[in-house]
Amino acid sequence: MVTVESAKKPQPQTPSPIAATTERVVLTGFMGAGKSTVGRALAKELGWEFCDLDHLIETTHGATIAELFTQHGEPGFRQLETRALAGALGRHNAVIALGGGALESLTNRLLLEQKPNTLTVFLDAPFEILFDRCVLQPDAAIRPVLKDPDAAAARFKTRRPQYQRAAHIIVETEPLSPAETVARLIEELRRR
Repeated sequence: MVTVESAKKPQPQTPSPIAATTERVVLTGFMGAGKSTVGRALAKELGWEFCDLDHLIETTHGATIAELFTQHGEPGFRQLETRALAGALGRHNAVIALGGGALESLTNRLLLEQKPNTLTVFLDAPFEILFDRCVLQPDAAIRPVLKDPDAAAARFKTRRPQYQRAAHIIVETEPLSPAETVARLIEELRRR
């Protein structure tokens, strides 16, 4: 896989702060939840590789997520996403950040459920906080849903139960910083 970031090929750490049976941690949540930021920091802390699924899809297909939605429609994009997720779940000692809509696909939810030694983490925060974070991101202009706060709120309301059902661990990220979120996550992972 071309788009995996690794903290310069991490060397094994002594000892891993989480159970040896956990081979991958998958981060899910709404846009703005901090999946990529927290994922990179968590991977670095664990000495694992980091895979941002949206970035992987963009690199593999040579187009942005918005362009892929336009070219393939949502059903076609979700198929690309499912293939990328299946490949990413084959990795060991990896933190994988999903796109906000990945769990809308039953196939993706089943892939996560059925993959042994995989912990799914829902990074949760109130919608208003997430929306404000998204508006401040550099790619805000290319996210059409941000032009309609009511549509974004409806999407959040639909997706949140999917995130909750899929999660082994739920971390409330507000008012935590990314570093505090990682520390909380490590605590939760140690308890497993």
